[in-house]
Amino acid sequence: MATKHQKNLWAKEINDIIRGACGGFLFGIPLLYTMEVWWIGSLVEPKQVMLAIALMFIAVFLLNQTEGFRKRRRNLRVYETVIDTVEAIAIGLVCSTLVLLLLRELTFETSLREILGKIIFESVPFTLGVALANQFLGDSSGSNAANTEEKSHPNSPTKHDGDELQATLSDMGATLIGATVIAFNIAPTDEIPMLAAAVSPPWLLAIIVASLAISYGIVFQAGFSDQKKRRQQQGIFQRPSSETIMSYLLSLFAGAFMLWFFQKITLDDPWTMWLEHALVLGLPATIGGAAGRLAI
Repeated sequence: MATKHQKNLWAKEINDIIRGACGGFLFGIPLLYTMEVWWIGSLVEPKQVMLAIALMFIAVFLLNQTEGFRKRRRNLRVYETVIDTVEAIAIGLVCSTLVLLLLRELTFETSLREILGKIIFESVPFTLGVALANQFLGDSSGSNAANTEEKSHPNSPTKHDGDELQATLSDMGATLIGATVIAFNIAPTDEIPMLAAAVSPPWLLAIIVASLAISYGIVFQAGFSDQKKRRQQQGIFQRPSSETIMSYLLSLFAGAFMLWFFQKITLDDPWTMWLEHALVLGLPATIGGAAGRLAI
């Protein structure tokens, strides 16, 4: 019995960490594609790094008093809020480090001072996203439980033959809108060509895997915005794996279109250049597409 209880505690903790990380990706991914932040992190003095950590701790501590990334809230003791704050900062540091590694902004040639500066400054918006995870994409399944049950019942009188196609088109539209909103802000900048030139094929594969994993985590694992309802929703591509892959392909299309729209790539460029640029932009675009599907 104790072992089962311990497993449940670990499962809940892992789910909370996933929710926090997904909130960080949703909130902090645009600044991870901003070269000015990379440069500031490269040149920052140690005292400024310490100041950034202190201000980040205070801001996240205050946010954790009301929201945070855990499902259980209200009446937190001070030491519990401190623990949540430290954990939120750790999640932000780890996830921002992984993305900087994927984008090859951190390599074996990077100096330790530059590594610390980039990670700390990039983790600030990321950590704020962790602390805001429940606030901007909280689980509202309780308020819609009756509606979810009705839609998921196979013999429901309100179910129509066109429901699957309608649900699929709705998800596709939401994915394209969310991906386009994020890609529209990043595609015109010089970061994408710069990053694409530095990323080798193995790292592009790693970006694909990370994009799919983060998208799946946001929609189906983190417990945001009626997660159970999304698993029960009907549609042509409505299984979690097929929906994640389809939304990723749509996000790549949206990203490639934005790159073409802003003349970062042209029809005269080789297909390999299109692929590299689209995959690099595909990571934030996929996160935007996942947020779009949560919003419907």
